Amino acid sequence: MEQGSAHEQVRPPYLSTTPAAARPAAPSDRVPGQARAQRARDEQPGGARSPGEQPRGEQARGEHTHSEPPAPRVVVQRHSVRGQILDALRAALVGGELLPGQIYSAPVLGARFGVSATPVREAMQQLAIEGAVEVVPNRGFRVAERGPHELAELAEVRALIEVPVMLRLARTVQRARWTALRPLADATVAAAAVGDRASYAESDRAFHRAVLALSGNQQLVMVADDLHRRSQWPLGHNPATRRADLLADAAEHTALLDALIAQDLPVVQSLVREHFTGADR
Repeated sequence: MEQGSAHEQVRPPYLSTTPAAARPAAPSDRVPGQARAQRARDEQPGGARSPGEQPRGEQARGEHTHSEPPAPRVVVQRHSVRGQILDALRAALVGGELLPGQIYSAPVLGARFGVSATPVREAMQQLAIEGAVEVVPNRGFRVAERGPHELAELAEVRALIEVPVMLRLARTVQRARWTALRPLADATVAAAAVGDRASYAESDRAFHRAVLALSGNQQLVMVADDLHRRSQWPLGHNPATRRADLLADAAEHTALLDALIAQDLPVVQSLVREHFTGADR
């Protein structure tokens, strides 16, 4: 199967005229009668002109001069469609609808989402870059089969990045700012209670993004979120995260936020380390 597709591009139609520099210069030796006729036309209201004559000092619509940059190309916006498909595919991965080891073709998935194969192929290529799927030439994309070791490695890297930041924030951030994160923690509990793995994955990352955003380091937030997303993909032999695991993880969010609001630093340190130690459940 051919992978990738160039963005469709269209150029707005405009008149193609001969540049002014290429036109023959007007002769300077006009006869007196011609000069008088030209002055008479210039002095008339609106500058009366003969048919087809362009007004002096005006630019014909659509015409470009050497001092004017060319009109930019207009790119058909496919990003919104591709982005929606990418979000839907990620949710299907986390929710266990796309199974590890199985091969899925872009046309079949496109029919499922009601779009052409192109945005699906583009989204799958992004997932391949992230390591969620593998390209299978002439067939489609195989969902990667991950083991517990890879998940433990991701948890370790996340802990190295997030734990020191969270502990620093626990000592410096005002209580009111932690209180403002309460709805995000509650959202993880609500998603876990109904066993909605896709919704839980998104609310889980939203909570962690909001906590790390208090550091003011957007690069940190982006790197940590990418690692967090990768850690949410299902294991090869256990594609569905258990509801009990979701509930336990969500409870840690609530307990951590309670400790941050109470400014109980020993409890915060214990909960943060436990949260990441148990991230490979």
